[in-house]
Amino acid sequence: MHMADWWEPGSNGSVRCLMCPHGCVVAPGKRGRCGVRENQSGALRSLNRGLVTSLAIDPIEKKPLRRYLPGTATLSAGSFGCNMHCAWCQNHSISQAAPAARTLSPEQIVEMARRADCPSVALTYNEPSVFYEWTLDVARAARREELGVVLVTNGYINPGPLSELLPFVTAMNIDLKSFDEKKHRKWTGGELRHVTRTIGTVARSDCHLEVTTLVVPGVSDDPGDIEAQCRWLAGLSPDIPLHLTRYFPSWRASAPATSPDTLRHLAQIARKHLNYVYIGNL
Repeated sequence: MHMADWWEPGSNGSVRCLMCPHGCVVAPGKRGRCGVRENQSGALRSLNRGLVTSLAIDPIEKKPLRRYLPGTATLSAGSFGCNMHCAWCQNHSISQAAPAARTLSPEQIVEMARRADCPSVALTYNEPSVFYEWTLDVARAARREELGVVLVTNGYINPGPLSELLPFVTAMNIDLKSFDEKKHRKWTGGELRHVTRTIGTVARSDCHLEVTTLVVPGVSDDPGDIEAQCRWLAGLSPDIPLHLTRYFPSWRASAPATSPDTLRHLAQIARKHLNYVYIGNL
């Protein structure tokens, strides 16, 4: 097992993880909420560094990114684990479990991207901040070879780790799962304010930013919430692209799929504030 980054020792052999706002205090032999950072003999270890469960060549638009290297392909890689537990997760087989994986080095990822003529690599499928150490390794290796680095993330990361990683990332798509604090906490286990902090930090950086909201009935489909969200995003920049994506039942979520009319109505609201609004999964 590899030593994890961003933690500090606690009392009675415990450790405190500093990677994300959960701030898990992890007892000996236990793991944090992400399921992939374990206290082994008073040291926090990463259980998934370099372990790849998912690897594919995807259109960049599938991330989704519409205004970053359009028309190109990206080499997409993911591991396992997540620091949120959304009931509708389409990738729950890797985000909430530890399936079979193979070990790949950052240099192998970069070489695969080169061979496939991909101008970027994407850390995606599960939350890249929970395999932070390998994400950072891949990002550094890719930038040395002048490849773009894409993160598809829930944005639930502390400022310190983000500031270390951000200079090596050229594009992010951040999931904004609900603009209502109570709903966000109930359905994801995380606080909205930490995600909006990440979005604000990235928006003020040189990294290209796009935002996605999966429109889930009862969670993120309230017109007032969408209007408030878009007004807030426009305060950062009206040129931030927003993806409003149709939800379908998955994993533990059984509510009917989002109505296309709902998506179109919310997109009309969003376009009053933002210049680039896209509807996905129709």
